[in-house]
Amino acid sequence: MTYVHADACVVIGPLSRRAEPGAHDLCADHAAKLTPPVGWQLIRIQGEQAPPERTHDDLLAIADAVREAAGRPGDGARPGEAASPSTSTTESRGDGSMPGRKHGHLRIIGDS
Repeated sequence: MTYVHADACVVIGPLSRRAEPGAHDLCADHAAKLTPPVGWQLIRIQGEQAPPERTHDDLLAIADAVREAAGRPGDGARPGEAASPSTSTTESRGDGSMPGRKHGHLRIIGDS
């Protein structure tokens, strides 16, 4: 969906294959129910509405993005293996936990 302010029209067409400034992808239900602002024209362009199939490269790119967002470098771990948590100290306590040891985004803080 795009708005053309100069012509006062809304254009609804097939899903974009790449990001376009000012364009918005709508699901089929919302595209069918959309009404333009008062005094604007609505133009519907028929076309392919199915998204492109995902490839193996797409899945690898998603996995890399998740690793990067988590702050973990690609450590060469095989799929399904979790990266080992890092420790900031080697001092252990009697209950098996370690002060300052990270658990994902959480940190265990020992009693003072």
